[in-house]
Amino acid sequence: MSPSVKSAGIPAFVLAKEQALFARLQTFPALAVAYSGGVDSTYLAAVAHDALGGALTLILADSPSIPRSEVREAIALAEERGWPLQIVQTTEFDKEAFLANDGTRCYHCKTELFTQMDAIAKTHGIPVIAYGEIADDRHDPTRLGAKAAAEHQVIAPLADAGLSKEEIRRLAKARGLANWNKASFACLSSRFPKGTPVNIEEMHRVEAGEEFLKAHGFHQYRVRHHGDLCRIEVEPRDFPKFLDPAFHEALLANFREIGYKHITLDLAGYRTGSTATG
Repeated sequence: MSPSVKSAGIPAFVLAKEQALFARLQTFPALAVAYSGGVDSTYLAAVAHDALGGALTLILADSPSIPRSEVREAIALAEERGWPLQIVQTTEFDKEAFLANDGTRCYHCKTELFTQMDAIAKTHGIPVIAYGEIADDRHDPTRLGAKAAAEHQVIAPLADAGLSKEEIRRLAKARGLANWNKASFACLSSRFPKGTPVNIEEMHRVEAGEEFLKAHGFHQYRVRHHGDLCRIEVEPRDFPKFLDPAFHEALLANFREIGYKHITLDLAGYRTGSTATG
C-alpha cells in the first residue's frame, strides 16, 4: 500500500487502484502535475509526492478564470503539505479562439496551460506531464481538455487507474486532505452561454456573485451570466435559504451592486454544463 493511507472502510478493489497508481508514478524519474486545488489534482499531488518526493513539481495556472480565493486556497494547501509549486500566468485571454466561446473554449485553455507546462518541463528536465482527469471525465463529451492533453502527450494517471470521483473522495479523506469533500468546480468562463464572448469585466461580476454565495455557506453553486440577468444555481436542498428575508435582501443588494438588474433562482437546481448549449 502507498504511504499515508488509512484504509479502514475502503474496499480492497479501490485500494488496489491506488496501489497501481502509486506504482506507476514511482516509475517516473520526475513528474510535473497540473494542480488546481480541486480534489482530483490535490489527490494526484498527494500520491505523486509520496511516490516521488522532490522529483514532483506542481504547476498552478493563475488565470483570470480562476477566482482569487481558489488560487489562495490552492497555494496554502500546497505550502501546508510541503509540495513544490510553480505558478504560471496563463494568457488564454489574449486568444480570440478562447474568447469566442464557441464550444471549444476548454480546448484552448488547456492548450495554453500544457504549452506552458511543456516549457517548464523542458527547462527542468522533467520527462512526464500529468493532469487530473478521472475515469468519470471520459464519459463527458463537454470536456475537451483531453484533446489538448493528447496533443501534448500529457498523461491522466487517475483516469488510467480507473478511479472515479467518489473513490477519489474516499481516498483523499483517508489521506487527511482537507478538501476531500470540496464541491466540483469549473472555471468562471464556463458561466457564459455557448456563443456569448467571454469578457473579463463581466466575469468579475460572476466571481463577486459566487463569492457572496460561498461566504453564505453554499456548497455547490453557480452564477450563470446572461447579460444584465444572472441565473443562480444551487442544490435544491438549499432553496429554503432564499426565503429568509435577511438573506434575500442581502443577496439582492449585493447582486445589484455588482451590476445585475435581474436576479433569478433556477428551479432546476445546480447541474453541470447548463450553459453549454446557449
